[in-house]
Amino acid sequence: MSAMDKKIDATEKEVLAEIVKWTQKQGMKGAKGGWKEFLDFYDERLGSSLSDPSRRTVDTLAAFLKTFTNDEDLKFLAKVMQCHSNRKAVVELSKSSPDLESPQQKLVCLTLEHPQYPLNYSFPFHSEEWVVTKLGKSSKALKSNAMAAIDCEMVLCEDGTEAVVKVCVVDHNLEVKLNELVNPNKAVADYRTDITGISAKDLCGINCSLADVQESLKKLLSGGTILVGHSLSNDLRALKLYHARIIDTSFIFKILDGPRKPSLKDLCKSVLGHELRKEGAPHNCLDDACAAMKLVLAKIEHGFEHAIVFPHKDVPETEQDKLLLHAIPVDVPKEGLLNIFPKEFKIEFKAKENARGRKYSVFAIFKNRQKANEAFERLQGDEQQDSGGRPQKLVTIQLSTGLTANLYVRKMVCAGSPDQSTSLEKKLAKVEELINKSKKRKTDMVITEELAEPKTNSDQCTNHVKEIKRLKQELCQKDDEIQNMQKILSALTRKHGL
Repeated sequence: MSAMDKKIDATEKEVLAEIVKWTQKQGMKGAKGGWKEFLDFYDERLGSSLSDPSRRTVDTLAAFLKTFTNDEDLKFLAKVMQCHSNRKAVVELSKSSPDLESPQQKLVCLTLEHPQYPLNYSFPFHSEEWVVTKLGKSSKALKSNAMAAIDCEMVLCEDGTEAVVKVCVVDHNLEVKLNELVNPNKAVADYRTDITGISAKDLCGINCSLADVQESLKKLLSGGTILVGHSLSNDLRALKLYHARIIDTSFIFKILDGPRKPSLKDLCKSVLGHELRKEGAPHNCLDDACAAMKLVLAKIEHGFEHAIVFPHKDVPETEQDKLLLHAIPVDVPKEGLLNIFPKEFKIEFKAKENARGRKYSVFAIFKNRQKANEAFERLQGDEQQDSGGRPQKLVTIQLSTGLTANLYVRKMVCAGSPDQSTSLEKKLAKVEELINKSKKRKTDMVITEELAEPKTNSDQCTNHVKEIKRLKQELCQKDDEIQNMQKILSALTRKHGL
């Protein structure tokens, strides 16, 4: 029995059907031609009239795949088969014995079942440079609780792609397993030093390549080790590595107010109780890998089943006169963006530092906050919220070439958040309103008590006395509230010099 026969025997119909679909997308042809040509030859009764692979038998799917004999085709099919088989095995293990799942395996499944998983982890793993890790022959690999956390730093290359320049890996004890600078081996357009902390000088004399890192990771992940990371898909895409058993820390915590994808910095503050890094400081690859592992260990130990609430960050008034234009294709010139807004708005564009890959971002700066809000409201496009709860619209623009391009225009303040310039005034007004209401209530209760006349009916008198006592008690509580509110008012007034 050939190696391909063994793989096919061990693979289920669903996986085989997916692989056949892949061959169709790639236009691959075996000894009997493509999929439909093969069906016309193989099935005299139905032929290609029933071409949906998922509706064909395992024997038919396997027979088609066996028509591929070219070495390159076989490598491609083996890689795709390995990838689908790995993920299928992980999911099936969870379904077959959910009560026996370890906490680590539950987090793996939580990641795989997340609504954003199909979108974020749809990789071109069939490509030549991609590596698909193996889970091993036994079920022991599928049940392993060993974990390793990873983080990478990437630079923007002149061809528009991203390349890894640093990789750090730690185990569950936070012991460093890999800490390497990587030579991108192609021209770099932007080192993003303010973010990565890496410059051209740091990479002088570095011989470690992406292929070297891939080999190291294959060894580290052998035996079914679970790979941990925050927004791990970004790292795996840059590393060109597919691994089935993963935990994405941006997926495993419940977030209040919708499917917001939290940042590593926010999670560290809310879950671990400390700041990941100072504001404006560059990333530290090793710190980020350790932070991701700590988050997983905290989730395993404490559960964190409740929804995490991230407070809306105050946006300085100077930032509220801006709109962010992001996910702009690199072939769209900045001049072409001027047509998005009416001419009466004076706009200055300022590049955003963390532009990534084939997209870039700019700020549109207006005369004031009101003008920015008006410009956003006039935009044609479906309004939605970004991962941070800020309103944004998907906008289509016409280019001078006659083509169209899509991009997002986003406000700086979260939906439902008050304008920062007026928030203090509203707080002060609210405190004063509550104080005045409490004072009026106090006066009304005094008058009520003075006007209360004794009744001949003893039951009525008793009821009135009880009511008066209750009102007195409530009055005391209101007095305490007034004192506290006055303290708040005084503190706010002193703080802001009002």
